[in-house]
Amino acid sequence: MHKIVISDTSCLIILEKIDKIFLLKEIYSEVITTPEIQIEYGKELPEWIKILSAKNKSFQKELETKIDVGESSAIALGLETPDCTIILDDLKARKIAESLHVNFTGTLGILVKAKQLNLIQSVKPIIKNMQEVGLRFSAEVAEDIIKQAGE
Repeated sequence: MHKIVISDTSCLIILEKIDKIFLLKEIYSEVITTPEIQIEYGKELPEWIKILSAKNKSFQKELETKIDVGESSAIALGLETPDCTIILDDLKARKIAESLHVNFTGTLGILVKAKQLNLIQSVKPIIKNMQEVGLRFSAEVAEDIIKQAGE
């Protein structure tokens, strides 16, 4: 498991809405986001989340022609950060990350890790909470996450 995680906006918003943002701190030794994501988040972030900018702004700008500013900044920073995982929920951003050979997971993947580390008892009620606060995913994806979590 990677010790450093770079979070996109959707993960921060969803986990904050269901009072589970602390899971990031419990799972990873370092939680990072970008100034662009901090702006999209629109609130003060917990003090344990570091805010860093990608150095290669021209590559970030190139990505912005294809995906959201926050996701672009996360992927650009991820390319510059050894041994990290980026949390991306947007399918187009995930495909770009995959094409660049960048490690990524989604907010639902965080639940699987939390369950494996015994930080939560069950993913099922949390999946339901995530759907209630606006994270969209198919029934097949939910079933796959439940299966990965061993439930």
